[in-house]
Amino acid sequence: MKPFHVKLRLCRSAAVRDIFSMKKLLIVFHSNTGGTSQMAQAAAKGAESEPKVEVQISHAAKTGPQELLESDGYIFATPENLAMMSGMIKDFFDRTYYPVLDHIVGRPYATLICAGSDGTNAARQIQKIATGWRLKTIAEPIIVCTYAQAPGAIVAPKQIDAHDLQRCEELGATLAAGLALGIY
Repeated sequence: MKPFHVKLRLCRSAAVRDIFSMKKLLIVFHSNTGGTSQMAQAAAKGAESEPKVEVQISHAAKTGPQELLESDGYIFATPENLAMMSGMIKDFFDRTYYPVLDHIVGRPYATLICAGSDGTNAARQIQKIATGWRLKTIAEPIIVCTYAQAPGAIVAPKQIDAHDLQRCEELGATLAAGLALGIY
């Protein structure tokens, strides 16, 4: 009789991680002037305080459907460009929307927006996409307004203040804690 060998193949899928109670939070961002990047990094810092959650921060241009499928929750971070989400975030949603449709239903998400004036329309656009995916929002969008209106100010590097970065960090920690505790 031949010996019986079992080969365990580790998989990064959400279903396999559930067995080991490890969760994964994906933070998708785009940033031209650094503001949104700072917000996404702060959210990641907060989420990384939860040992049962793996945090992946990924630029929108390099993020595809597989990363969404492998994750248990999401933070979408975008600058406001012409009263809308950035084109790169829009491209991310365009490339991933249909491949993951009906496969990520009920997963939690949150939104971070670095706005020059308002940010609510960008938040509304992301909310509509998340509604189509049937994601569950865990908090109101965090919108940080830089009040950059003049051409030079719009393209200048941004520095997000400590209070707003703390809000982003708390959002990341909240989403991660909810994932780890099975609340979301």
